[in-house]
Amino acid sequence: MRIVNLENNNRKIISTINNFHVLEYVQDASVSPMNAIDEYFMSKMNVRRRQVVIDISRDHSAVIQAGAMQWMGGNVQATSGVKGLGDLFGKAIKGAVTKETAVKPEYVGEGFLVLEPTYKYIILQDVSKWGNVGMTIEDGMFLACDANVKRNIVARKTLSSAVLGGEGLFNMSLQGNGAVALESNVPEDELIEIELENDELKIDGNLAVCWSSNLDFTVERTTKTLVGSAVSGEGLVNVYRGTGRVLMSPVAPTDSLFSSTNTLAAKAAAKNSNTFGK
Repeated sequence: MRIVNLENNNRKIISTINNFHVLEYVQDASVSPMNAIDEYFMSKMNVRRRQVVIDISRDHSAVIQAGAMQWMGGNVQATSGVKGLGDLFGKAIKGAVTKETAVKPEYVGEGFLVLEPTYKYIILQDVSKWGNVGMTIEDGMFLACDANVKRNIVARKTLSSAVLGGEGLFNMSLQGNGAVALESNVPEDELIEIELENDELKIDGNLAVCWSSNLDFTVERTTKTLVGSAVSGEGLVNVYRGTGRVLMSPVAPTDSLFSSTNTLAAKAAAKNSNTFGK
């Protein structure tokens, strides 16, 4: 199987790691007079549809979020990724404590796998470049990864880290060789990469997108006393200690912004359908 025109004047591959590719729509060409102005300015402000394209082979199968597949071509089959009742029970527990789906299907064979488009930004990371310790990602960001990547659930070392830090009790940790695709509220070129060498990083809010799994995460006051914190105008901060890396977002847009964008797009599509139907 060969895809003749995956890329054209309107669709471009903007990022590639191993067998994972990010396809971006420069502009939405499927418009009508009713929404052409909105689509034009959305494209100018980098509000564009993006989707992950994965080359499936004997050496590289893929694990994705449930329901994320749009289409696949070639000799590609979807499997449940569940290896028994015990494995299903374990995955159900892991799904209950995170914002991820309990069972993530695995696609194997020879061909192509294309995921549903999204207005969010897609960040590709090579898990092997995070070393033997691997990387831990923020809840709800996982989209897909190479099946060779090991996925584990790690718990916070202290209850305060979860309750006070705005994070969950558990996060997904990735280790091994292969690519991972993350859905982010900010583009990759806006992320700030910080390398720690037996040092500490303090962040006011849950702005860390992913970090080395060996870093200690705690929540602390900005000063040693409550009076000092009150005077400084700052309260609690997330603290990452040790030697490793942190990818941090400079801003924290909410998911509701993207939900609104998807809702508006859906309404516009429905309106266009009714208009042309007349």
